[in-house]
Amino acid sequence: MKPCLQLMFFTCISLIGHTEAEFFTSIGQMTDLIYAEKDLVQSLKEYIRAEESKLTQIKSWAEKMDVLTSKSTSDPEGYLAHPVNAYKLVKRLNTDWLELENLVLRDTTNGFIANLTIQRQFFPTEEDETGAAKALMRLQDTYRLDPETLSRGNLPGTKYRSSLTVGDCFGMGKTAYNDGDYYHTVLWMEQALKQHDEGEDTTVSKVEILDYLSYAVFQFGDLHRAMELTRRLISLDSTHERAGSNLRYFEKLLEKKREEEEKNKTMTTTEPVVQGGAYERPLDYLPERDIYEALCRGEGVKMTPRRQKRLFCRYHDGNRNPHLLIAPFKEEDEWDSPHIVRYYDVMSDEEIEKIKQLAKPRLARATVRDPKTGVLTVASYRVSKSSWLEEEDDPVVAKVNHRMQQITGLTVKTAELLQVANYGMGGQYEPHFDFSRKDEPDAFKRLGTGNRVATFLNYMSDVEAGGATVFPDFGAAIWPKKGTAVFWYNLFRSGEGDYRTRHAACPVLVGCKWVSNKWFHERGNEFLRPCGRTEVD
Repeated sequence: MKPCLQLMFFTCISLIGHTEAEFFTSIGQMTDLIYAEKDLVQSLKEYIRAEESKLTQIKSWAEKMDVLTSKSTSDPEGYLAHPVNAYKLVKRLNTDWLELENLVLRDTTNGFIANLTIQRQFFPTEEDETGAAKALMRLQDTYRLDPETLSRGNLPGTKYRSSLTVGDCFGMGKTAYNDGDYYHTVLWMEQALKQHDEGEDTTVSKVEILDYLSYAVFQFGDLHRAMELTRRLISLDSTHERAGSNLRYFEKLLEKKREEEEKNKTMTTTEPVVQGGAYERPLDYLPERDIYEALCRGEGVKMTPRRQKRLFCRYHDGNRNPHLLIAPFKEEDEWDSPHIVRYYDVMSDEEIEKIKQLAKPRLARATVRDPKTGVLTVASYRVSKSSWLEEEDDPVVAKVNHRMQQITGLTVKTAELLQVANYGMGGQYEPHFDFSRKDEPDAFKRLGTGNRVATFLNYMSDVEAGGATVFPDFGAAIWPKKGTAVFWYNLFRSGEGDYRTRHAACPVLVGCKWVSNKWFHERGNEFLRPCGRTEVD
């Protein structure tokens, strides 16, 4: 029952109860009760219509969810490979189902509520929804996708089409706004307004959208447009106090700006930087952001014809390793200096599925080592979940470890455990080093095995779009291929770090990316990879 109807219902009851001892003595006064009863009947009819409307809404929601879940459960990973599907799933479970809960709670469907209450403890949280929204924004920035493209779900390699509603776009904008990210606030509020203007059915009002949009535009110093949007808001709701106050404030600022310009004709005014109809994206903490993101898009790769001629394919027998003489691995040069190679058919589909099966129950948010404290912590620039597998967990782990040892000629006795990682929505690991630098000498002190000498990275899935491994320093991009692995040395033979190997895992645009890796350490490999004559051998 709606609050206003409840109030009317109980008000009428109270009125009847209150006048029972007085109105019967006066027909004239009792006539008032006739009209009170009429109002009560009307209120009761309103209540019935509200209940019927509520049941219709619930039925419509159930039918829509039935169709949606039938599609999604038929191929969960394929369905979630589309980032818009992943975002909307998180949003539905955190926001939309809660709204339905509030609707159903006004009924007597205790069984459903009890079940929903139990299930909700396993639902995504507000933090999850925020994270999912930021993931879409990260994909938007990295792959230069405009909000229209994301909203319509026009992404490459997608198996399932999905789109964002006005409410979804508004939610994206609110997430950005609450994070002080006015750049994305403007983009998503503009998209919400565009879809609203096109007549899309929604419960979000234009007034709400314009309220956020006008203030976000003001934050970029665009007074003229902020005033234009605010005036549009007031034309829709003349009683909007904040909008009226903002408009007066903007007008004063504009007048002050004009006066200052009049006093100093030579004064150069700072206008908001607009590129392609949008405000310029603010700079952030990552110095090589532009290079990194360009490589993720496949742009700026420095694979020249001259370099290409120095890259070869061959059969690799692990320096005449007896196990590989009969069945050598196919080896392909990915880069010449630093030397990065790719091996083919390193893991079979059966081994990959077994490794994934072992890892899934143990997956936890991937961490990074704080360079100041040395403590492992989660970070926004690493978005994935990982687990560590020991040889005792299953024979397949020992088999894969032994294979990596044969291929590299390095010992796994002092290597770290096999790490398995699954990248989530917009999953990434921004540019980083695998080895410890001189300013963090104690990073691997606990292991007692020295620094990470080499990285062996297994690709355990194909990725429809995005997800490349890129090296910003020398402009290389390596794309995932299921069953292959890439290998490179992090240290020179002298033990000095090769700073060129700073690399990144690009955000996954479409697909589900699984990898596993083995970090080999210095100890135990002194004679397997002896020192060179110079610091950079």
